[in-house]
Amino acid sequence: MSRTAGCLLLLLLVAVAERGRARFAFRLQVSSPVSPDGALVPTPVLLKSRSSGGTGSQPALQEASGLALASDPGGSLNFMAMVDNLQGDSGRGYYIELLLGTPPQKLNILVDTGSSNFAVAGASNTDLTSYFNAEKSSTYKSLDVEVTVKYTQGSWTGILGTDVIRMPKGINGTYVINIATIFQSENFFLKGVQWQGILGLAYSALAKPSSSTETFFESIVNQAKIPNIFSLQMCGASLPVSGTGTNGGSLVLGGIEPNLYKGKIWYTPIKKEWYYQVEILKFEVGGQNLNLDCKEYNSDKAIVDSGTTLLRLPEKVFSAVVGAIIQTSLIQEFTSGFWSGTQLACWDKSESPWTLFPKISIYLRDENSSRSFRITILPQKCTVLQYLKLKALSALKMQQALAYQQSLSMNQSCGFCLTLS
Repeated sequence: MSRTAGCLLLLLLVAVAERGRARFAFRLQVSSPVSPDGALVPTPVLLKSRSSGGTGSQPALQEASGLALASDPGGSLNFMAMVDNLQGDSGRGYYIELLLGTPPQKLNILVDTGSSNFAVAGASNTDLTSYFNAEKSSTYKSLDVEVTVKYTQGSWTGILGTDVIRMPKGINGTYVINIATIFQSENFFLKGVQWQGILGLAYSALAKPSSSTETFFESIVNQAKIPNIFSLQMCGASLPVSGTGTNGGSLVLGGIEPNLYKGKIWYTPIKKEWYYQVEILKFEVGGQNLNLDCKEYNSDKAIVDSGTTLLRLPEKVFSAVVGAIIQTSLIQEFTSGFWSGTQLACWDKSESPWTLFPKISIYLRDENSSRSFRITILPQKCTVLQYLKLKALSALKMQQALAYQQSLSMNQSCGFCLTLS
C-alpha cells in the first residue's frame, strides 16, 4: 500500500513561474470534475503552464499530470530526501527541523502557508524547551528593525535580522535568510507544542514590516536556483512516525515527489496573491447541497492555511453546516446539550462512531472556469482522536470565532467520547 493510501493526505502544490499565477493541487478524496450544473464532464486535457513572461531564468512549468514537476529539471534535487521531513499532528501543527546560525542551533519550525515571515523564539519561554540564541551565532546580523505579526489567534514581536540556515532533510547547502527573533509574544507559543518558530510560506504581500522583505522560500529559490514550487503533505494519525508520538508529512521544495500521491493533480486558480486565496463554489454535507450563494462560502476570503488546525467557516455557512450535520447524523437521540457543547456522547471502545457522521465535500473551481472538482473530507477512523473541528468566523470580525468545536477524547470508563465546545 502506498503512503498516500495510509494517511489522510493534503498535498498542497504551489507553482509560480516568474511570480505568475500560483497553482494549487489538493489530494484528500477528489472526484472527477463536474460542470456548474453538477453534470460530469470528460477528463480534462493535460494542463500546460502559462508563459512566465520573465527572463527565462526559471524553467517553465510543464505538464501537470505527467509531472515533469515531480522531478527536478536540473537533476540537482533529491526529493526523496525530503519525504517524511515533517512531524506533528492536526491538533498542534506540522513542523520541520532546521539548523540556524554558526555553530548550528537545532529548532523545530511550524510550516504555515497562512503567513509570510520566518520567525523563531529569541529568548527563553516557559512553554518552550529551546530557543535561538543570536548572541551565540557568529553569522547573525541584526537589521535593527522591530516587526510585529498578528494571527487569527496569537501574535509576536521580534527584531529582524539575517543568518544562515541548513535543512537536514531538505535542500542541500547553506542559505542566508531573513529571520525575526521573537522577544515578546501573546498566545503564540502554547504549552505542549514541539516547535519553536514559524516558517511563513505565503506571498511576500503579507510579509512584515513590508512586502519588500524577502521571504524564506524566495531566498531559497534565488540562492539554490530551484523552481518556484513547493508541495506539502500532512498525514493524520493513521500513519504515526514510529516512536515519536506524532504523525508525519513532507515539505518538498522545488517540485513534487510522485510517491506521495496517486492519480492526477487538479488545479484551482489563486484569486489574489497574498494568502493562497481560492474560490469555493459549493458545500455539501452528507451529499446534500447547502444551497447557499457562493459569495457566502468566500466571505470575506477562502484561503488554504496549513498553520491552522480548524476548518473555519463564515457564520452563515457554519450554521448551515451544523444544521446539516444534525439532520444527517445517524444518531438522532443526541440531546440539545450535545449540540450546544454541554454534554458528552460516549461509545464503548469496541465501537466506531465515525460511520454515524456525514462526509463533508467542498467544491473548488477548476482552471477551466466552467468546471469544478470536489474534495471530500471523511470522518476520521476510530484510531484518530479527533473527528472534525469547525469554527464559525464573522465576516466582519475575523478575531471573534464562535466557540464550536467537535473533538474526540479517550475516556477509560466509557471508551470514545465526542464533545462540542
